[in-house]
Amino acid sequence: QVHLVESGGDSVQAGGSLRLSCAAFGLAYGSNCMGWFRQAPGKEREGVAVIRSDGTTMYVDSAQYRFTISKDNAENTLYLQMNSLKPEDTAMYYCAADPSRWYDCSPKAEFPFWGQGTQVTVSS
Repeated sequence: QVHLVESGGDSVQAGGSLRLSCAAFGLAYGSNCMGWFRQAPGKEREGVAVIRSDGTTMYVDSAQYRFTISKDNAENTLYLQMNSLKPEDTAMYYCAADPSRWYDCSPKAEFPFWGQGTQVTVSS
């Protein structure tokens, strides 16, 4: 049974930073593809960043150079360091995992396992 638990969401002012964490349970060591997604009120869920078990990362344009995705394989924990936060980053943030995805690990992929989300609110 795969279980993903996000934490670290908070309310911050624009320009601030947050680090989100996602503890993964029931996933094989070094699970192949994991990512962060977000959904703002009234909007569709969108991919933010993904990381493959070899460390390869991919970001959407809005996250590039401000966000950093990383993973501690030994602890099976996924992170998202978010800097220079903007009000438009306000959303529920979710982590997702796909143990079998490799070549097509991207923010646009469909993932089978999801966490419950952690809220990020950025005020101007």
